[in-house]
Amino acid sequence: MAKSSGFECTECGWRAPKWVGRCGECQQWGTVIERGAPAGGIGKNTRAVRPPEGRSAVAITKLSGDTVKHRPTGISELDRVLGGGIVPGAAILFSGEPGVGKSTLLLSAAAEAARRGDRVLYSSGEESTGQVRMRAERTGALEETLFLASETDLAVVLGQIEEVNPDLVIIDSVQTMQTEAAQGIAGGPAQVREVAATLIRVAKEREIPVVLVGHVTKDGTVAGPRLLEHLVDVVCHFEGDRDSPLRFLRTLKNRFGPTDEVGCFQMHGEGIEQVPDPSGLFLSRNRESVSGVCTTIAMEGRRPLPVEVQALVSPSAAPNPRRVTSGVDSSRVAMILAVIEKRCGQKLSDHDVYVSTVGGVKLAEPGTDLAIALAILSSAKDRALPAGVVAFGEISLAGEIRPVQAGQQRRAEATRLGYQHIIDDATGSLRQAAQHTARLSTSAG
Repeated sequence: MAKSSGFECTECGWRAPKWVGRCGECQQWGTVIERGAPAGGIGKNTRAVRPPEGRSAVAITKLSGDTVKHRPTGISELDRVLGGGIVPGAAILFSGEPGVGKSTLLLSAAAEAARRGDRVLYSSGEESTGQVRMRAERTGALEETLFLASETDLAVVLGQIEEVNPDLVIIDSVQTMQTEAAQGIAGGPAQVREVAATLIRVAKEREIPVVLVGHVTKDGTVAGPRLLEHLVDVVCHFEGDRDSPLRFLRTLKNRFGPTDEVGCFQMHGEGIEQVPDPSGLFLSRNRESVSGVCTTIAMEGRRPLPVEVQALVSPSAAPNPRRVTSGVDSSRVAMILAVIEKRCGQKLSDHDVYVSTVGGVKLAEPGTDLAIALAILSSAKDRALPAGVVAFGEISLAGEIRPVQAGQQRRAEATRLGYQHIIDDATGSLRQAAQHTARLSTSAG
């Protein structure tokens, strides 16, 4: 009887000596299968081979870095996220929910590259060439050196690359591609792994960047084997709310630049448009003083954004008052409510509390705690905060205001936008911040 060579997860490559129902690395069920590796053990049947001519190791000081510099795409927000542009030979994984605008953004980037004189191959496995052409006409992406193909066979796509000789390749999407070199249906772990590995090899050998569009699962992660994220050089995620035209592009992995940059875009009928200065997107247009409104400076990557937080506190006769949030973390709001009751003496246990952000932006960082607390206190006392007030800071359980990351950058952005009163950790505690805003309201009145 042949001896088993062990078991391996098809998602992440984790190995185990015996079969288990759940992978110990990626925690996926039913992905561990038996591998047909030689019975002699891992690494025992591999012998040293002299490297081919021209592929010997070279001293790092003798290599030139001119060939791997970033090339701008013509879309400044996309360049901002990629670290300056696309690097030749890079493999980029572009993920996002269906309908968020991935194909529209990449088609615009392909058109910008074609306007510079580059030859671009856009291969779509989900749309026909006529459908892509119709979208390109609507968004103004018709260029002579932009070549379209509608293929799902990897061998045909490789033939298209040989024929077109492009400077940029976009595959939309990798889950629709299939090859005879791997078993399974298109989109399966084996097919996705083989297709991605082949395209990445072509990208490295020909020094052309390849962009792979990837589907996402219900929990927002990239569908297919997790090994796909390890193979590529850059992983970008395009996200946005269906009810809002605003879109954010984030990098989850970047071998050639930072991973804390965020690009802002806006969807409209003519396509997608970049938003270089989104400072006014998350502020209401109401010029009247209204209680329960406070502005904060949130950090999206390394970009400071002014965001308006709105709160509504109303008496409730129900035994369990409602706590409804939109765009903010409900658990942090619950903690802030407890701190307000304990440290500020404002009873809220018999009131309904609603907290929301303007523009559909989601605030997950603790630096917005102070703005949420001041908005709740303002609504509870039905007293509007004075104009020109901006607040940011983390609130501890003791009621103190703790400093936040990039505090100096937030202050500079608030000053640039014309806010005269900045309330942050220098105020001391939440009680002192509430008293300070009350004095400002009195003096303004």
